[in-house]
Amino acid sequence: MRDIGSIFRALHEDEGAFVLPNPWDVGTARLLAAAGFKALATTSAGYAFSRGLPDGGVHFEERMDHCREIVAATPLPVSADLEHGKGESPDSAAETVFAAEAAGLAGCSIEDATGDPARPIYDFSLAVERVAAAAEAARSLKRDFVFTARAENFLWGRADLDDTIARLQAFEEAGADVLYAPGLSELDQVRAVCTAVGKPVNVLATADFSVSALAEAGAKRISLGSKLTNLAFGAVERAAREMLEEGTFTFAQEVMPFARLQAMFSERG
Repeated sequence: MRDIGSIFRALHEDEGAFVLPNPWDVGTARLLAAAGFKALATTSAGYAFSRGLPDGGVHFEERMDHCREIVAATPLPVSADLEHGKGESPDSAAETVFAAEAAGLAGCSIEDATGDPARPIYDFSLAVERVAAAAEAARSLKRDFVFTARAENFLWGRADLDDTIARLQAFEEAGADVLYAPGLSELDQVRAVCTAVGKPVNVLATADFSVSALAEAGAKRISLGSKLTNLAFGAVERAAREMLEEGTFTFAQEVMPFARLQAMFSERG
């Protein structure tokens, strides 16, 4: 019987692209599993928002507790968004992978973003050393584990496609299994990244993309980051405005029926 990491890796080897949605709690993980998705990923921002905190405001150990909850919620493979990991050093990147495997995750991603607005992106050489250490840690595990390396330029106001591609190429050479540059907004950018590397590429979904178009551009995996969480918060905010400003409750016409949620969650006892 294949381990959870091997099942997750196989999704990256199938034809076309697959969607990797990002639940932010146990309930949304079970809902997405029931909907038919084949794997899940955590969202650091989505979980932080659900705790009333900004992205980056959750300590590493709490993030790992959250990962364990999501892993236990369904039988699906789960990859974790672990931001920049336990710390800055290459050793801490390796420790992040070991912690992720111990939590039962099928994979994880580590960013080259520092979390410090004054110097948002790690220097090239340190970023590559961190990826190399994490990749080596992943290969040393007794079961399969899919390690994703992220180049964060476009999320931090550095829309430098050449540097982003150079980083992803170096991350590939350093041993990453999947490459990810969140923030790409044009199919030509996606196509340029996918053409420049030989490993599967994850793309962050936007309203302008479709699964078929991204697959044609060469993407293998499509994740949503905090978008589902943002959608839920947006729906609550719209309902709040309607109640306060209009004194009506028409939003109730669009809710997921109580009976469906009751039945879905009753199936697990």
